[in-house]
Amino acid sequence: MAEAVRRRGGSRSDERRSGERRSADQLFDRELDHLPPEARWREWMQRVEATIFAASEPVTREVLARVVSKSCSIDLLIDDIREELRGRPYDLVAVAGGWKHLTRPAYADAIRCAVGGSERAVDLTQSEMLVLMCIGYFQPITRAELSSFFGKEISRDFIGHLRGAGLIASGPRSPTAGAPYTYVTTKEFLLEFGLDTLRDLPDFEALEDAGLLSKEKLLAGDIMQELAGAYANAGADMEE
Repeated sequence: MAEAVRRRGGSRSDERRSGERRSADQLFDRELDHLPPEARWREWMQRVEATIFAASEPVTREVLARVVSKSCSIDLLIDDIREELRGRPYDLVAVAGGWKHLTRPAYADAIRCAVGGSERAVDLTQSEMLVLMCIGYFQPITRAELSSFFGKEISRDFIGHLRGAGLIASGPRSPTAGAPYTYVTTKEFLLEFGLDTLRDLPDFEALEDAGLLSKEKLLAGDIMQELAGAYANAGADMEE
């Protein structure tokens, strides 16, 4: 009985806090009609930049929409903020479905010299990078398909390391015999490589769109000559 009362009390407490948040949200002035247009736009810009600056993860369009008018263009605000940041050592970058403050690549050496490497950077071998690239372009893809592509056995431990780094996850089961698991990339993959979406992957997408490269051609061994050598040289540590 006492436990039930505590649960009910907790529920009422949660509802009260939720109601307070809704009340505060209703009192928040998004429209800023009392300000002249230029000052209103400036305030929206500052709200958006402050929200992104305070967040540890990329901030989505839906989150940013909570601090500006419904009629306000998030994209135009971002464009104006980025214009003001021109010449600064950092920028607002579209990554993993949102926006995030990132330092410019030109200052990477200075940052490493001052504070060392990034703690969240994932240390990958060349062969792991190649397998990860293949998953990125041709997901969902099975371990057997990866092995066929590279001409070497891709071990479970090898896949497990990429999973442990949070860069790939299990996808839907393949419709092939035995219904093996497929593998797909994650949001962490986008963050690690500074991509907004998988459409930002370079080179191969254009080739695939042009019909010059496909998963089927790769699995059949019809692979571009200049890439074959790189895969062969890096493949030694893919096996168990």
